[in-house]
Amino acid sequence: MKDLTKGPEGKVILLFTLPMLLGNVFQQLYNVVDSVIVGRFIGKEALAAVGASFPVIFLIVSLIMGFTMGSSVLVSQYFGAGKENKVKQTIETAFITLFFAGIILTILGLLSSSHILKLLNTPSDVFRQARIYLDIIFSGLIFLFGYNSLSAILRGLGDSKTPLYLLIVSTFINIVLDLIFILVFRWGIAGAAIATVLSQAVSFFGAAVYLHKKKGYFTFHPKVIKFNSEIFFRSMKIGLPSGVQQSLVSAGMMAITRIVNGFGTNAIAAFTAAGRIDSFAIMPAMNFSLALTSFVGQNIGAKKTDRIKKGVLATFLMSLSIAVCMSLIVILFGKYLLMMFNTDPSVIFIGYRYLFIVGFFYSVFTAMFLFNGALRGAGDTVIPMFITLLGMWFIRVPAAHFFSRRMGTDGIWWSIPTAWISGSILAGLYFVSGRWKKGHPAPGIEEIMREELPIE
Repeated sequence: MKDLTKGPEGKVILLFTLPMLLGNVFQQLYNVVDSVIVGRFIGKEALAAVGASFPVIFLIVSLIMGFTMGSSVLVSQYFGAGKENKVKQTIETAFITLFFAGIILTILGLLSSSHILKLLNTPSDVFRQARIYLDIIFSGLIFLFGYNSLSAILRGLGDSKTPLYLLIVSTFINIVLDLIFILVFRWGIAGAAIATVLSQAVSFFGAAVYLHKKKGYFTFHPKVIKFNSEIFFRSMKIGLPSGVQQSLVSAGMMAITRIVNGFGTNAIAAFTAAGRIDSFAIMPAMNFSLALTSFVGQNIGAKKTDRIKKGVLATFLMSLSIAVCMSLIVILFGKYLLMMFNTDPSVIFIGYRYLFIVGFFYSVFTAMFLFNGALRGAGDTVIPMFITLLGMWFIRVPAAHFFSRRMGTDGIWWSIPTAWISGSILAGLYFVSGRWKKGHPAPGIEEIMREELPIE
């Protein structure tokens, strides 16, 4: 576990971020390999099916991201305050909550997958494969929920290396299973989905065993693990705004996907392939943002608020330089990168227009994400929620609808940087105002640092 309250701010954040970044490289790698194998060996319809399923999966995951965020913030602040008992209670409460949430959402997902795909205006030549893929992913939601929540908790504890090691193993398992299930067993799109679920299961069990065996923070025994209602409600108070935000953002992505689907299979396949490349490009900013959340949380818990602005500035300098490099790579080599997924000229043309338009604005995205990450670490999650929702529902979705009628798919792509620009300006102004200092450290943290809570 890493203490983020000591040492040079920039160096501490960089060393904490690198394992997370490398881990996410592997996570995106198996998403990319999954799409490459699907697009190359099954066809562009299958690639489009994976893309059509993505916003639905993102919506389901987003429903639990809020509680995960709340738990991670509490863990980081309790850990910074030296409250080991509270760390253990928070982890156990998070696991119990997400276990039952996973079961409920799996059932609901399997019952509604067909209706959701129809709502998204999924083309008929993509629909059947999209439903197969989606149903299998729904069946393994408990592993997806479990691993993402335990990874967030490990980050709150300052441990970004363990999730990396687990992801490396998981990535290679996924790649091998993809090749076996698709090329050898000929299971098609179902093989890609099964490989993804099994690899996520490995990551989840690895993280759970690590927390139990090595750190003593977690146990599988139902008679030992306990649910603390007070910590639950505190986590919800911090995380609910983020949960609402992510859910509405994912609903916005579904609205965008419906617009893309209206342009046919080539547009969906291009959107899927370009989105995979785009995910790599914005990944450094997202990881630095997560690192800032833990950094700010621990330093607030330790009452070292003077370190926060220094840490934010150092992170900006590092991540913005990376964003510029990513823009150059995507703009100069985007066509060749897209050819890994599919060689259809129409898919390549539409996909490169996406990368060319969006690629110029990665620095703007970086600024927006870093400001929001710092605010969430301070427990001030309401403002980022409103900024993100404003960008999605009042700017991006209407702009995509309006521009696409005049510029085709280019109009959809232009709606993305339009939303980023507005979001970065609003988040930056709020952070500079310093109002977050009065904001929302973990509810009751001052009292908790003076006395213990009863175990329920």
